[in-house]
Amino acid sequence: MSKNVKPYKDSELDKKEQVTKMFDTISEEYDGLNRVISFGIDIKWRNKVVKLVAETQPENILDIATGTGDLAISLTETSAKEIIGLDISDGMLEVGRKKIKSKSLDGIIKMVIGDSEDLPFEDNTFDAITVAFGVRNFMNLKKGLAEILRVLKPGGIFVILETSVPTKTPFRQGYRLYSKFILPTIGKTFSKDKSAYKYLSESASVFPFGEELNNILREIGFINVEDKPQTFGVATIYTSSKA
Repeated sequence: MSKNVKPYKDSELDKKEQVTKMFDTISEEYDGLNRVISFGIDIKWRNKVVKLVAETQPENILDIATGTGDLAISLTETSAKEIIGLDISDGMLEVGRKKIKSKSLDGIIKMVIGDSEDLPFEDNTFDAITVAFGVRNFMNLKKGLAEILRVLKPGGIFVILETSVPTKTPFRQGYRLYSKFILPTIGKTFSKDKSAYKYLSESASVFPFGEELNNILREIGFINVEDKPQTFGVATIYTSSKA
């Protein structure tokens, strides 16, 4: 994305195309900047997701908005025989494919391009579905969640890892300072797309979290919905299942 192109447009399709181009542009630098921006704590959060999924002993897993495949690779520590990583950005997927091949995991993990709001799978296909730092980029959140419910097997687990806003002082004030000023500055300094990390910061600040997202999941039809705040509430893990 050109630095002169804003990441928001009136049309939902235009916004989806803009976000796709943005992730294509930053794909090569994404992993390194993620470690810097989160101070490496995102690895700890992903490991907790893996543990929650592993407890259900899934045979197959779908990792939506897989990006460069960090979570998909970690999910090989479960009992799953097949893991599919899906993302709308082929640039991100290509970085992920290289990582997977270098670790000799291409027999377990398959990376496919696809839209979270129109999943190319049959009903009741997956034992477990995960989304790490991706639901806030869904153009239509409820439509995307409904698609996830459709392809999840009855009794299957759905786990979301997403940024959230701390509710307690002084963490709330510190988070706002960091996300409004520091994160975009890091992005401008190190990213090819100068607007990308501004977009990521803004999208995180307005995305529903905690009980608000819990209620949306219940409205869609998920059961056993729980949220588990992480690191003073700067991220949250949500778990739910299908009846």
